[in-house]
Amino acid sequence: MKIEVKELKTKKAVLKIEDTQPYFVNSIRRTMIADLPKLAVDDVIIYDNTSALFDEIISHRLGLIPIPTDLSLLNFRDECSCKGKGCPSCTVRYTLSKEGEGTVFSGDLQPAEKSWKITEDKIPIVELYDDQRLILEVEAVLGRGRDHAKWQAVTAPGFLMDIDITFDSKKEKEVKEFVEKLPKDLVKIKGDKLELIDQKKLPIIESYMDKENIKFLKIKRDPTKYTFIFETDGALKTKDALIESAKILEDKYKEFSKKLKDLK
Repeated sequence: MKIEVKELKTKKAVLKIEDTQPYFVNSIRRTMIADLPKLAVDDVIIYDNTSALFDEIISHRLGLIPIPTDLSLLNFRDECSCKGKGCPSCTVRYTLSKEGEGTVFSGDLQPAEKSWKITEDKIPIVELYDDQRLILEVEAVLGRGRDHAKWQAVTAPGFLMDIDITFDSKKEKEVKEFVEKLPKDLVKIKGDKLELIDQKKLPIIESYMDKENIKFLKIKRDPTKYTFIFETDGALKTKDALIESAKILEDKYKEFSKKLKDLK
């Protein structure tokens, strides 16, 4: 299997994966969605809330705030040596106290330790008016996407199969006429192929082909080559999310292999 990093930003990555099968690429995608752990607010104590929003709505919004997660420092609460009591090794605590007119942002959450400072600090929680106030305390713990969506670190992971759009060189004139009808910057002609500028826009070409009843273009998909795209909500960097997902998937394969051996 070959992997080439096409784009690697803090919250977005694009990978080129070759010599593989769709089930394997999909297993990475599903691991990112369901098994990759991250921090999220799980317990909220509201001491005073005179804002326009109910306590339940405030709590829901707090749960959706991406909290910077260092998996090397944290344990799952039910696996921690504190036996679920909530120590610094499994629980991150924040306080919030704001009064007077203005917007309460995610950055107003003050961590017990500075290293857990909220980086996505401009997410609005509630608007306060006049002498309204909001005073609360929260606890964030590790969880997985399969338990609740608030613990899903990766958003919209997906993959596209490589595509070839070919034509007979004798039909070059007809192809050029067809391309003229397409939206600009959608494809370009290279030899006896049409090269897609953005593979996600293939349905546009297919709809035009159906409309014009085009038979001289052939669309072929390669089931061994994929473009894998994913983004994170900011709790984890894309590099950390990918490496951790690969480790989780590897452990699952090892466990499955062991189970198979036990059946013999």
